[in-house]
Amino acid sequence: MIKIDDLQIFSQAHFDSAVASAAEMGGNAQAIATAVSDYAKKSMEDGNAMVSELATVKSMEKAIEIQGDYAKMAYENFMAEGQKIGGLYADLAKQACKPFEGLMSKMTSAT
Repeated sequence: MIKIDDLQIFSQAHFDSAVASAAEMGGNAQAIATAVSDYAKKSMEDGNAMVSELATVKSMEKAIEIQGDYAKMAYENFMAEGQKIGGLYADLAKQACKPFEGLMSKMTSAT
């Protein structure tokens, strides 16, 4: 049989765990926002540099080469940043589940 005092201690411990987890999740969300912002800024800078370079070319072949190089670089950057940001989202999801892991293990051991 569960005592009221045990239930209060159990509840307080999980409340504290949830508060700590929420604070850490805020940090993870900030890291995601920063990564997305940095990628968007770099992408815009790269696009502007490509347009500036295109404005100075004198032949169609050189323009096509510049656009091809830009497309390749943009794709590689997108894939690398996508993996990085995906990892940050995975960390956020793991962090969101942490309070429930302890709760479930204690509930199953108490029964």
